[in-house]
Amino acid sequence: MIKPTTEVPDLKIPLINDTQWSLYDQASKSFTMIVFYRGLHCPVCKNYLEDLATKLKDFSDRGVHLIAVSSDSEERAKKAGKEWNIPELPIGYNLSIETARDWGLYVSKKTSDKEPDEFSEPGLFLIRPDNTLYASAIQTMPFARPHWDDILNAIDYVNKNNYPARGGE
Repeated sequence: MIKPTTEVPDLKIPLINDTQWSLYDQASKSFTMIVFYRGLHCPVCKNYLEDLATKLKDFSDRGVHLIAVSSDSEERAKKAGKEWNIPELPIGYNLSIETARDWGLYVSKKTSDKEPDEFSEPGLFLIRPDNTLYASAIQTMPFARPHWDDILNAIDYVNKNNYPARGGE
């Protein structure tokens, strides 16, 4: 488990637009937000990321860089990028199961032919510009994820009141 105020591992991941993304290369003004999602097989992920895609400007206006990442293969991730309504959302793929576990994500094995053999369950991480964890939400299944408006309101409050990270003890 990564505790708030501690440095998170660097994450280097390919994107579906054929570029590379690195957490430590981000120069956000307030946060980098990593949204780990289950993959192409997950209709809840599709809806969640499509909703996020409508709020990209809201996050950008608050100085937040963001990315959505899954354990999907390049082929599956690019298919999601084409079929889902997420045209400007940075999508990373090939998250290894080992890296998912390093981030404290839960891992599931497939229960149907639509799913990859193994994949990570959802997680959301808000990371400060110094690469320390501010907050996280980790799920064991696709349901009950944080709402984007709640995250945006929290970022506003944190930035306005210089609210410290909690839960690091």
